[in-house]
Amino acid sequence: MTDVTQKKLASRYGEADIQVPGNWSPVLDHLLDHRSVRSFTDAPLPEGTLEALVAAAQSAASSSNLQVWSVVAVQSQECKARLATFAGNQAHIRQAPLFLVWLADLSRVSRLAEREGVALEAVPYLESLLLGTIDAALAAQNAVVALESLGLGSVYIGAIRNDIEAVAKELELPPQVYPVFGLCVGYPSLERPAQVKPRLPQAAVLHHETYSAQTEFAAIEQYDSRLGAFYSREGLKAAGWSEQVIARLRSVANLHGREELVDELKRLGFGLR
Repeated sequence: MTDVTQKKLASRYGEADIQVPGNWSPVLDHLLDHRSVRSFTDAPLPEGTLEALVAAAQSAASSSNLQVWSVVAVQSQECKARLATFAGNQAHIRQAPLFLVWLADLSRVSRLAEREGVALEAVPYLESLLLGTIDAALAAQNAVVALESLGLGSVYIGAIRNDIEAVAKELELPPQVYPVFGLCVGYPSLERPAQVKPRLPQAAVLHHETYSAQTEFAAIEQYDSRLGAFYSREGLKAAGWSEQVIARLRSVANLHGREELVDELKRLGFGLR
């Protein structure tokens, strides 16, 4: 167990940076195995899988138990194709047997208040939008852990936010609901197996007592080398993380329409005060 776990830790960081702690568990082994899957078989999901994933999602924490999130399960090939078009034509959206669109959903509490004849003064504020977004993310990650335990794979689709109004129209979302991200779900293809991608060393993300960036650049340089080696092994361009970050964020054009999110959210009924 220790040798296997040590190898998993080495895969997660690109090198054996940390030793296996004494208080380890199989759940941690499972979490370290996470990888994004972008190639799926055409095998259907067993009956009841969707409901099990939603049960896992609903077991996540929810701020004040408001539960201001929802999810749309899309299995229609035609609908998946249209959503893929909105999200940069990513082929795995069409290929995956199940595509989940996770929503920040303030409409349910608004309908409840309308039925009771009460005005919800807090709903138009940014904090309420954040609540829905965070709740949706927590729920989705619970579902990802659950589906991986069932031998399934997934990949998050942030590009669903490229045109949230088009997605909202396609899914007939009411006001005060927006798509936070999508999630492809299916059995991973054995022909194109996904690998564990190394993450930043803990020295770059873990702070003790107060925030300190003293060791940050050394950790990033180390990570650039490790990530480049990973890409080389995968037959990809050996780009470091620093290069990727700068290239991704240096131009507004790389947001692919998401620079319009504030205006789109307002048109979808969010106040953003």
